[in-house]
Amino acid sequence: MRHGLSCLQAIPFLYAGLLVPLSDAQAQALPGDAKPSCVVDSPMFKSWFDAGTVSLDGTVGPADSLNFPDTPNCSFYQWSARMFLWLSSPTTPRFGGTGKVFESPAFFDVSPLDPSNHRTFIPHSSSPLSVASIRTPQHGPNDLPVTMSNTGALFEVVTPPAGPEGRPLVQDLSGKVSEVGRVEVDAGQSKANLFDPDDKKITAFPDAAAAQPASNAGGAQIGIAREFSVGGKTFLLDAAGNVVQTEVGQANTAGVLLSQNNSLVYYVTTVNDVFAYMVTGGANGGISPAPTQFPITQADLDKVSAFAKANQKAIAAPEVLAIELKTSWVDASSIADLSKYITMEATVPTFDMSDPKKWTVNGQKTVQLAMVGMHLVGSTKGHPEMIWATFEHADNVPVGAYTYHDTAGNVKTVAQASSGAWLFSAGNLNPTDAFNAMAAQFESENIIPAEGSSGVAPSNTIRWKSWGAVSGVSPNPIDGSDTASNTEIIAINNSVRSQLAAGDVRANYVFVGATWTIGGAAPTAFNQVGTNMLANSTMETYQQGTSAADKGSNCFSCHRSNQVGVSHVYRELNPLF
Repeated sequence: MRHGLSCLQAIPFLYAGLLVPLSDAQAQALPGDAKPSCVVDSPMFKSWFDAGTVSLDGTVGPADSLNFPDTPNCSFYQWSARMFLWLSSPTTPRFGGTGKVFESPAFFDVSPLDPSNHRTFIPHSSSPLSVASIRTPQHGPNDLPVTMSNTGALFEVVTPPAGPEGRPLVQDLSGKVSEVGRVEVDAGQSKANLFDPDDKKITAFPDAAAAQPASNAGGAQIGIAREFSVGGKTFLLDAAGNVVQTEVGQANTAGVLLSQNNSLVYYVTTVNDVFAYMVTGGANGGISPAPTQFPITQADLDKVSAFAKANQKAIAAPEVLAIELKTSWVDASSIADLSKYITMEATVPTFDMSDPKKWTVNGQKTVQLAMVGMHLVGSTKGHPEMIWATFEHADNVPVGAYTYHDTAGNVKTVAQASSGAWLFSAGNLNPTDAFNAMAAQFESENIIPAEGSSGVAPSNTIRWKSWGAVSGVSPNPIDGSDTASNTEIIAINNSVRSQLAAGDVRANYVFVGATWTIGGAAPTAFNQVGTNMLANSTMETYQQGTSAADKGSNCFSCHRSNQVGVSHVYRELNPLF
């Protein structure tokens, strides 16, 4: 069985016997009386299984993305649910290997960036793989780390180059380049003035035009903020020199998420064989002209299949088209009942924690991990921008208040939970408790310093947009109300989870939602549909805003294309051969 783990963006977790198993938590309860506005009927659900009937941990076949119905919204949610069940099914001879389908030889892990800013494919093998990187910044459309202001605005963060004395450099509007000797912020903490080492005011902040993002066509608008570290303090300034104020911990874009039992989280990026051979053929000339979009038609797929065949490679399930996954994991020893979790093994770093305010890597160890989240992204007929879906373990976090329609059509409200046995929040919460405030962040590949004065520690995490839609914020008016959207997601969860065999591990994961664009067009602020305020509490922890009313980020805030560049890793990958 392949138990490898190789991360695009990976975080280590805590060792040294400090992990305390959680109590046997009850899974997050979904309303059982939601209007069945999106379901998978029994004949359809049975047809998903290879055996034609539902069985405990039975193997599910993949969705046929080439013949995707493309009927909003339910067919998108059905596609998402089926693909999750397929990927987390036991593998079959069709895909090879042992373990889950996403662990099979039909998939490749993606390495962290190397010094040349490239990534490599890591074939799935029979032994655990070491994790080389421990980073988790969210990246924007320009591949820069993203942070959020306390008003909910998104910024990509640029670190100015250093001058001869090690201070940040800035160019004023006259073209003069100066080192920044100090930063002076006004009493309102809103405007900053920069001074050179001779304490002369730098007459104008750096060229505002050049500091704008390359594209603002889709998703939330993202500006550029420059990070100045001067005199032991760090300031984020926008293109006009305004101070970008952030919530506690969110100024640093390399935040670390810890469970309540001190297990840090690992992130793994994986792609399927269609994705891998498409990258390779496009890069080495084997597919000419190089593809500009992910495959959505038989003709697109035929080019990738022909290239694979010419190189003595086989594509296990060509009809699924291109798939990219990002999964999140915690140390299995922190979980009381592992039967409720999908698990795998990995070789991971251990830490010297003698200084509670700074952990340093001191070795490695092979351990078992438990999956807490999955982003599932795939191309389908009519959708080169890809469908963006996400799943979480039901015991991860509390969720914000939401509304839904019951079977009689009445609007019902579910209040924000205040108690529960959650992985990433305390068991008893007050309305005034702070959420999603990072308590640790990365200083380097091998060091984790505390974000605050109390040392590296867990904090309370919430999923503000419970099912990816918020009243007054989303979804787009063309896609209906947030109440109707929530009802669809709850209904398909109830439908799928209730039909799985008793004890099936996959029933412990909830479908949070999926988003796409109208007609597969490049994302704009007006064509994103489905649950287009989607966030996973373990992957967009610090980009959700500070309440359910904050717009925050969504998938298309950073993935702003219907070209291959919609995948950040696509353009960074070295070919397989």
